[in-house]
Amino acid sequence: MSRITTFFAALLVAFSFASAPSSAQDLENTIYLDLKDGRVVIQLRPDLAPNHVARIKELSRQGFYNGLKFHRVIRGFMAQTGDPKGNGTGGSGKNLDAEFSAEPHVRGILSMARSRNPNSADSQFFIMLGPAPYLDQQYTVWGKVVSGMEFVDKIKKGIKSRNGEVRNPDVIVKMQVAADAK
Repeated sequence: MSRITTFFAALLVAFSFASAPSSAQDLENTIYLDLKDGRVVIQLRPDLAPNHVARIKELSRQGFYNGLKFHRVIRGFMAQTGDPKGNGTGGSGKNLDAEFSAEPHVRGILSMARSRNPNSADSQFFIMLGPAPYLDQQYTVWGKVVSGMEFVDKIKKGIKSRNGEVRNPDVIVKMQVAADAK
């Protein structure tokens, strides 16, 4: 092999490693969401929503989400949690400015819940069970399920006529930043 061929082969190998997704190795930007049926692995998206990702990690490290209910779950649409009151009216007490992006609201996406005020997201979030393009660029996307969606699908569904309200809802067993997991 000539020097030039060797150089280009080495360059190609280096480029392939540099362009490979690092999220699988980035434990600081990975969340473990433990549900009754198993672990959901979430890739955080600080490139889309740095302030929301920082807040989700902060609350996870405080144990804020542990034991919180999936209070609103609509079949084929989404599963919502993150409210310490368990009824959709509570939060952590710190609103975040919107960080809307072009990332589509498709199955497995995690996005922040909010009121009509775009800058009212706090601690509540939802996991998409199906596509909802009408949410695009209206809600802050901050993560994506990379494994364990089958466990999300098993979350108890709500009553359709009551806007997805769940009686005796499932809860988050534990939510933690993967870098902190023991």
